[in-house]
Amino acid sequence: MKWVYGLLCLFFLIIFHEFGHFLAAKLFGVKVESFSVGFGPILFHKKIHDTDFRLSLFPLGGYCGMKGEKDFQNAIEANLKEIQADKDSLYGIHPLKRALIGFAGPFFNFFFAFIAYSLIAGIGYTYKTYSNKILITNEISSSVAKDAGIQSGDIITKINNKKIEDFSDLLSEISSKPDEDILVTIDRGGQELLFNLHTELDKNTGSGKIGIAADTSEILEKETERYSFFPAVFQGFKEACSSVALTIKGIGILFKGINLDNAVSGPARVTNMLGMTVQNGFSYGFRQGLVSLLSLLAVISISLFIMNLLPIPVLDGGLILIAIIEFVFHKKINPKIQYYIQFIGLAFIVFIFIIGLKGDIKFFLQK
Repeated sequence: MKWVYGLLCLFFLIIFHEFGHFLAAKLFGVKVESFSVGFGPILFHKKIHDTDFRLSLFPLGGYCGMKGEKDFQNAIEANLKEIQADKDSLYGIHPLKRALIGFAGPFFNFFFAFIAYSLIAGIGYTYKTYSNKILITNEISSSVAKDAGIQSGDIITKINNKKIEDFSDLLSEISSKPDEDILVTIDRGGQELLFNLHTELDKNTGSGKIGIAADTSEILEKETERYSFFPAVFQGFKEACSSVALTIKGIGILFKGINLDNAVSGPARVTNMLGMTVQNGFSYGFRQGLVSLLSLLAVISISLFIMNLLPIPVLDGGLILIAIIEFVFHKKINPKIQYYIQFIGLAFIVFIFIIGLKGDIKFFLQK
């Protein structure tokens, strides 16, 4: 069942993305010829106004078919110097409107993450952790913290002047700062000490580490704060923006020699993670399960937001980039130039897909 749960979650995120394109196209006067839930053979369809709404066989996403999407291919085949299009088609409207239609899909992914994080802030959740007292054990072969003078039994109270309440806070702050200089504030027997450290980059996970372990002698059970409506909305927006920043940083870390098999998850691993989250999360109670699911969906949704905005042809970012270029130079780009550029984008997508697929196969064989 976990695969079914995982596919349904991915299916929802993709449909939500396509719905963003659908609304923007309608808003800017582009005729939406079809909107399908699922791919492949059509099981059921009904035409409402100008749009043919479809339910298709394979629940692996969906699509929003806009008028004029084939005008680009037609221009290539007819060897035209610019795309000829009707006023109610994708390439017939003002380029800024086309850019906004392209942006609407990724924006809806960001919007979903914002909603998810706002719900989490309003619902709150219980979690188990350890104190912020740290240990430096013999099992840790490399320890930046030990080399700097930090000792077992020290209590880390701040990272870069941000208050640390427990080991979960500590782990979150350090892991999000790989290969960076940080200021660590220590409480040692009531005395406050400051240490400047440079975190290591974990090549397997892409996260930061300083060579410390938790004092597991005492397990703490904590409850997050439950915010009222407007504070929850503010927290949701702040968390969504923070997630965008971390994701962009994560993309940069990919070029620092980390293990791509572990760092880049393909569709199989993402589906497996979602399914396991649904199965295991809800076994601890509805609230815990809902928060776990919303958290993971939000992270994936932010990743979709960022990836789709990359200025690569065949992605939404490519459509946006070309539309902006046309707006700035007041001239339509030759379809042949767009066609050749698409090979670069396609090569990038294939490269990422192969890395993800290779990592997925290795992950499941090891399991």
